[in-house]
Amino acid sequence: MRRLPLRLHAAVAATVIGAAICVALPTPQASAATGGVTGYATQNGGTTGGAGGQTVRATTGTAIHTALCTRASSSTPIIIQVEGTINHGNTAKVSGNSCNTNAGLIELKQISNVTIVGVGSGAVFDQLGIHIRDSSNIVIQNVTVRNVKKSGSPTSNGGDAIGMESTVRNVWVDHVTLEASGGEAEGFDGLFDMKDNVQYVTLSYSILRNSGRGGLVGSSESDLGNNYITFHHNLYENLDSRAPLLRGATAHMYNNSYMNLRESGINSRAGAKAKVENNYFKDSKDVLGTFYTNERGAWQVAGNIFDNVTWSSPGNENYPAGPNPQSTTTVGIPYSYRLDGAGCVPDLVRQTAGANKGLQVSDGSCTPQTPTPTTPAPTSPGPTSPTPGPTSPTPGPTSPGGTNLSIGAGADGSSKASGTSYGNVVDGNAGTYWSPSGSTGQISVKWDAAVRVGSVNIREASGATGVIRSWRLVNNDTGAVLASGSNGVGVVSFSPTSLKKINLEITGANGTPRVAEFETYAG
Repeated sequence: MRRLPLRLHAAVAATVIGAAICVALPTPQASAATGGVTGYATQNGGTTGGAGGQTVRATTGTAIHTALCTRASSSTPIIIQVEGTINHGNTAKVSGNSCNTNAGLIELKQISNVTIVGVGSGAVFDQLGIHIRDSSNIVIQNVTVRNVKKSGSPTSNGGDAIGMESTVRNVWVDHVTLEASGGEAEGFDGLFDMKDNVQYVTLSYSILRNSGRGGLVGSSESDLGNNYITFHHNLYENLDSRAPLLRGATAHMYNNSYMNLRESGINSRAGAKAKVENNYFKDSKDVLGTFYTNERGAWQVAGNIFDNVTWSSPGNENYPAGPNPQSTTTVGIPYSYRLDGAGCVPDLVRQTAGANKGLQVSDGSCTPQTPTPTTPAPTSPGPTSPTPGPTSPTPGPTSPGGTNLSIGAGADGSSKASGTSYGNVVDGNAGTYWSPSGSTGQISVKWDAAVRVGSVNIREASGATGVIRSWRLVNNDTGAVLASGSNGVGVVSFSPTSLKKINLEITGANGTPRVAEFETYAG
């Protein structure tokens, strides 16, 4: 074992105390590195955000807009540190000569040289999107954006968590968590969308999950002016499609982890070119190709792992790259980068990607021990988090001690198969059960007042033990992941947490799950 320094990204090191943290790494296979802007965002003069400008603190959306509007000019550098929950109730329009804002979203319009970074206990943009328009040199780091809707109530930003449009240049989005609670039918749209002449963008060390659509580059087959996008060390999880959808653009995807893409993944179309390197695709369908159009794109592939990936048959408006993906073009990359081995990627990304992970990065030295499509990735390939993170416990045969808090509680979920009920998981009867309408879904236990929960026991129905494979336990009140795993579920313990609702999100299964009891305990 060796001890190596773990530093925060250079773009915010001057604004966050404790820029160097020493962390014990369990194996010599990977190490932490100093972070900084990467990928295509380093080109075209680079991306620095508000570096060198004034640092201000904001706990409301209105305060963010005020900070933009009180600058000397629309290009005066500024670093806005955000803490707390930003929502419709605290985000109003502010006027000024250095801004062009609106209520109901964070508006970065006709401005430049801005950094927005989450600090302290974290920044959550709840049902409130971030809109970048006619702007340049923007950095967004360490924030969560969740449940932004285009229909229903409240609506924001056309349903996009982060959306960019109309002559946007040089944007670096890093260590963010973007999530929804369903697809278009539930009112949500894309998590990370670019259209109408957006160029030189990097999305790194981020999580995109639980949505119908991951994101797009180009809104139609005629919107081909978007270009030069890098996606690396991101987790795409529990999505229908668009991971991402590319129209006409050149994009570079490396060291990403893709889990449970239900319909399609990287959709290169309308002349787009994708360089796809050292990614890990698991429990997914049609992860690369041209889909839903005859206007085909191309790809260059190398070093990827396809673990339990299924491929459809080619036909009209359907051109999957598999089952044996081969390169159909070559893509030159103008910047330097280092590749982690694909077998390391799932665990490495799990430890580093998303908000509130300490802005940790890989130095590109991770080498897997046995990277085969049927063998799980090494358990300790990268840096560890300085704060407790999700765990992957081994299922246990017995219940935790104490009272099952689920008895008498309420239950709901994302869907239910015919003949099953959400309430069956809290009735104390192992002979009844809930199933989702497919192989994945969400089941929740809820209370009228907050209770303290420190462990759960997920009891699968007789004949269905071991069907659930990958899963997450989520505090519905805050969106925080309490625990996660990819080797089945049973008894799960975590730091005791006060909450009113806890979600079991099933993201991968060997068939249709049947949850007989969702037991909750204080200890």
